[in-house]
Amino acid sequence: MKLANPLSYPLAVLAGGITLVVGVRFVQISSRIVIPVASGIAIIGASFLKSREPESFNLENPELARELQVLRNSSVTLVNQVNSLRLEANKLLTDAFQMELLAAIQISCDRAQELPAKIDNLAKRLQSSNSLLSVNELQQQLSQVQQKIPSSSGMSKQHLTQLAKSLKRNIQLAQEGQDTRLAQVVNISTLIQDASGVLQQLQNKLHSFDLTDSEQLNQLQEISDELIGLGENIDLLVRK
Repeated sequence: MKLANPLSYPLAVLAGGITLVVGVRFVQISSRIVIPVASGIAIIGASFLKSREPESFNLENPELARELQVLRNSSVTLVNQVNSLRLEANKLLTDAFQMELLAAIQISCDRAQELPAKIDNLAKRLQSSNSLLSVNELQQQLSQVQQKIPSSSGMSKQHLTQLAKSLKRNIQLAQEGQDTRLAQVVNISTLIQDASGVLQQLQNKLHSFDLTDSEQLNQLQEISDELIGLGENIDLLVRK
C-alpha cells in the first residue's frame, strides 16, 4: 500500500484529529505520544483510501487515457459479473454429470479475475511506448487468430473474424508509422463487452434451463466455451 498525503483525504484527517482530541483531553495521554499516533492514523487512513480509488492513467494522449479508464472500469464490472456467476454455478451445478460445465465456468471466472491487473500492466507499457506493438507482433497476433478461425463456428467464428479484420487495420496503421495504441485498446474493450454479453446470456440460461436435460446442458457448455474463447482472445491482446 503506497503512502498518501492525508490533506487530500478529509476523512483521514478527521480520524487523526479525533484520535488527538480523545487522547489528550479524555484519556489524558501526553501530546508527545498522541501526536505521532494521530499522524500515523491519518497517513494510514489516507493510504487506505487511496488504495481503494480506481487506477488512473497519466498519458500524453487524453483520448487514449479515457479509453484505458473505460477499459479498466469494464474489466472491473466483468469481474463483478463472474463473481456472481461463480456463486450461482457452484450452487446449481452439483451433480457429477454437470462437473464439466462447472469446470468450464470456473476457468472463465478465473481468467476474468486477472483482467484488471492485466489492464494496469498494459497501461504502464503504454506510458513508455509510442506504439503498443510492433508490426511483427501484430502479425503474430493475427496469425494466431487466423489459425483458430477454421476450427470455430457460430458466434465464436464471428468474434474471431472481426478481430482478424481489426488486427489487419492495426497492422496497416503501424506500417504507416501511426500510433496503434488507441486502436488496440478499442479492440480489447470490444472483446470485453462481447464477453460481458455472453456471460449475461450464460447466467440467464443457467436459471431458465433444465439442468438435468443433457441437450440443454450441451447448449450451456457451448456458451461457456464461447466465453473461454473470448477470454483467450483478450489475453492475446493484453499480454506482452
